[in-house]
Amino acid sequence: MRRFRRLAYGVALLALVACGLVIVLPAAGTPGRARYYLALGDSLSTGYQPRPYGIAGNTRAGYVNDLYSYERSRVSDLELVDVGCPGDTTTSLLTGVGNKVLARRSHCDRAGGSQLRAAVAFLKSHDRPGEVPLITLDIGINDINRCGEVIPPGHCLLAGERAVAINTTRILSALAGAAPSGTRLVEMNLYDTHLGESWKTPGIVASAGQLAFLNATRRVNATILRADRDAGFRTAEVAAAFDTGAANLVTWHGVRVPADLARACALTWACSPLPIGHNIHPNDAGYRVIARTFEQVIGRLPSPRP
Repeated sequence: MRRFRRLAYGVALLALVACGLVIVLPAAGTPGRARYYLALGDSLSTGYQPRPYGIAGNTRAGYVNDLYSYERSRVSDLELVDVGCPGDTTTSLLTGVGNKVLARRSHCDRAGGSQLRAAVAFLKSHDRPGEVPLITLDIGINDINRCGEVIPPGHCLLAGERAVAINTTRILSALAGAAPSGTRLVEMNLYDTHLGESWKTPGIVASAGQLAFLNATRRVNATILRADRDAGFRTAEVAAAFDTGAANLVTWHGVRVPADLARACALTWACSPLPIGHNIHPNDAGYRVIARTFEQVIGRLPSPRP
């Protein structure tokens, strides 16, 4: 199993030999060793998207890839370490319990027992100030999205909300505690994944199930915001960028629908015809929107001290 997916390699070093001495000079602007962007999360962090005939898999067009490309243009020695795992919930990211089949199929890094432990181990072995200038996280969608096949979804959603409330605090605390000084910590909140399953249905009244998912998403996002503030994380407002909860009517493919539904159709595969069908994952445009939302709250990464 691969320990880490590395999308860039070390900085070039220039060796000068003079008078019997070997002097190693780092590339301009680097502290002598690479710096790292550490990404954790579920399938969103791995750029998961459907392929032809409905088969889905990881891509290099995810928000992590977009964000890394942007930050790499500003921090030349930056390398990406992505330990994200499709299918992970807050529980499986924290403990490694659950999601074993998809984790094994996706070659997820669970060194030490879980995605979180693999990330913490990496941080402990790269603990110089400024060595890991950025950590991003997305998690929680699978805690509530799995309730889409449960009728009615109420009890399942409440269980998912409780899991997010308990586990998110532990996850953020562990990451903040292990991160070296000079690390910027950012977590995204969630868009409504239940939109798009029946967008061609006329009418503007949301079903009870749709309202239940929207309200659960709002409560989970409130939990994420509180946990982020307590742990020193910044929050990327992806829910707002996806117009989650916007009920004003707009026209989408000749049908009058709520703005959040039209936005979901434009930025995800949720409104796709068969063989893809309803797929909650962002498309290329959606992942770019998520990346830009992260960029807005990250700002300029701090430079290491000489």
